[in-house]
Amino acid sequence: MVMGEIGIVFYDGHCRLCSRSVRWVIRNDRSKRFTYSALPAPGRSGLDGKNEAAACTVNRTGEVDSVLLFLDGRWYERSSAVLQIALRLRFPWPLLGLFYIVPRFLRDALYNLVARNRKRWFGEHEACFIS
Repeated sequence: MVMGEIGIVFYDGHCRLCSRSVRWVIRNDRSKRFTYSALPAPGRSGLDGKNEAAACTVNRTGEVDSVLLFLDGRWYERSSAVLQIALRLRFPWPLLGLFYIVPRFLRDALYNLVARNRKRWFGEHEACFIS
């Protein structure tokens, strides 16, 4: 388990899968290593390109498409963000860090498949649960 750092998890607050995942992380983050922020969605909250976190996770269709983690001065996205979060949760979740042996392009390919289909598969919320 990695100690000390407090990370900020940025996620799509209108995505049901993303919101459920954040709730799950909150339940498993007993040491309170993370804070959470829903990314502003283009067209919903006036994203104007000035928000660095949101700007780097918006895809070409204008949808938020990645979880982001800001931790210890570094940005993590996609599968790397998920694994960095898992490393800081209670046992047994840090064992997911073993997936770092899988090349990032393969991990991110699976992540991208889910990200592209998440709203179709899991639905959307009209409002973020932490708004």
